[in-house]
Amino acid sequence: MNRLKYIMTIAIVCLSFLSCKKGFLERYPLDAITEPVFFKTPNDLKIYLNQFYDRSLFPIMDKGRGDVATDIYINESSINQRLEGNRSVANGQSLNYGNVRSINYFFENYQKCEADFKDYKQYLGEAHFFRAMFYFNLVKSFGDVFWIDKVLNTSSPELYGERTPRNIIADHIINDLDQAVLHLSEEKGNGHSRINKWIALMFQSRVALYEGTWEKYHNGTAFGVASANPEKYFSKAIAAAEKVIASGLYDIYSTGKPNADYSDLFALRDYSTNKEVMFWTKMNVSLGIHSHSKLYRLETPEGYGLTKELADAYLCLDGKPISKSAMFKGYDNITLEMEGRDPRFVQTIFSPGSAWYIDAAGGVRRWQEAYAKLYSNGTYSSATGYVRRKDYNPVVAYHHQNFEETPSIQYRYAEVLLNYIEAKAELGQITQTDIDKTIKKLRDRIGMPNLVLSNIEPDPNWDFPALSPVLNEIRRERKVELAMEDYRWDDIARWAAADELIVGKRPKGAKASQFAIKPVLPVDANGFIDPYQNALPAGYGFRVDRDYLNPINLNEITLNEKLKQNPGWVN
Repeated sequence: MNRLKYIMTIAIVCLSFLSCKKGFLERYPLDAITEPVFFKTPNDLKIYLNQFYDRSLFPIMDKGRGDVATDIYINESSINQRLEGNRSVANGQSLNYGNVRSINYFFENYQKCEADFKDYKQYLGEAHFFRAMFYFNLVKSFGDVFWIDKVLNTSSPELYGERTPRNIIADHIINDLDQAVLHLSEEKGNGHSRINKWIALMFQSRVALYEGTWEKYHNGTAFGVASANPEKYFSKAIAAAEKVIASGLYDIYSTGKPNADYSDLFALRDYSTNKEVMFWTKMNVSLGIHSHSKLYRLETPEGYGLTKELADAYLCLDGKPISKSAMFKGYDNITLEMEGRDPRFVQTIFSPGSAWYIDAAGGVRRWQEAYAKLYSNGTYSSATGYVRRKDYNPVVAYHHQNFEETPSIQYRYAEVLLNYIEAKAELGQITQTDIDKTIKKLRDRIGMPNLVLSNIEPDPNWDFPALSPVLNEIRRERKVELAMEDYRWDDIARWAAADELIVGKRPKGAKASQFAIKPVLPVDANGFIDPYQNALPAGYGFRVDRDYLNPINLNEITLNEKLKQNPGWVN
């Protein structure tokens, strides 16, 4: 809590200097933002909240993000400490409530606004949304946290209390999102200016599904909650998602090109009228808003790679897993491996035939050139041989070493559909109609057969053989549809799935023999790249009794005798 006290000491001073953070159009005079005159107009409230529309909450999905350090995306030179199981309490993070304090300050002052409530209720809704975001991030990191809904000072007794159980925090988060839904605009808008009602509902379905599955799959462990009630949260996830679906404002992006639409979605330059993208970050270099070198760096792998564990998850075009389908052509080379497979495979991972560069005259250079250079040097080295294509746009005019205007998708409708169908399955209420309005829509985009509830092909390689066939297939769909979008660790954590996916395992890559230049990385007995073979001979050492949550900073425990360390961590 020492960081909290420090923040509270300086916060009042900082509030005198609040201005719209870099990346927003409006700038308020610094000498005018003082408590006696601020919060008087709707524009004051808007400017105050603009500080939260930043990249800590809405990041750029560049090469170093997007499920890196999970079972599906890795770097050859850096092994994630959480997965390796070698963190200690010295790595403990502070319970940082700086943003919580800032948003609570808003709640204590917004009623000073002299305008009609209808003119500023949007901003009250945004404040509830952001507090929900801040607390959801804290819960995912630490589990039980302090619920603080007012501005504290350095002598407040709340600083020395016990943490609030995570399920009670989850209820507060869901309540904040209910309030956000009540006040936020119903207009879809351009998707990049302000949060709307439907985004709050999407986020509520995410929070409720997370808490519901956490309570179900961690029940009976040190991470479980007293009187767990996962069904309550599954029902809330369904209700929130249903409202978004029923609005009719959103849909799955498709132009009728199954071999291009999925990858094209992540390469578009503007999402203002896109029906799938619910919220996105718009760039404008002239205003100092840019995405650095996102596309430039995605041109080459630079040590990163997607894993065989992801590649094997893609079904064949007949809807069967590779273990059962006659369409699977083996692993001899990536081109063959991708033939007859779910088109999301080749639209997520480069194949030799993928466009690499498109010049101003429309000339196309293919990934075959880069494929031939793989493992020639560090720039062309990949941890696995499966190189990320998703988020890439080959038009060279859009690439820059420092100042790109490549937009970033933050939230999309596909997640709403996947949250809905998973919650339905968890409650045991799933029907073919539910599948038809969710998974079918995703598969229709890429020309894949629908999932038929009464005829699911058993897969001997399912990640979760103890679960029902439909839950396994829903989790597969989520894995391939949302790959590289920073959902994977959250899914592993809430499913308590590290024992199935992480512990004692090492990520594998493509067949090493296919590359013109022999990889310097280790290879397993079957010829697949095994990048961590030497570093992790026994596989990942993730501790299921400890590593799902982060350790708490020792200084904070010293300052508050009622603050106990998270399970498994020894002070």
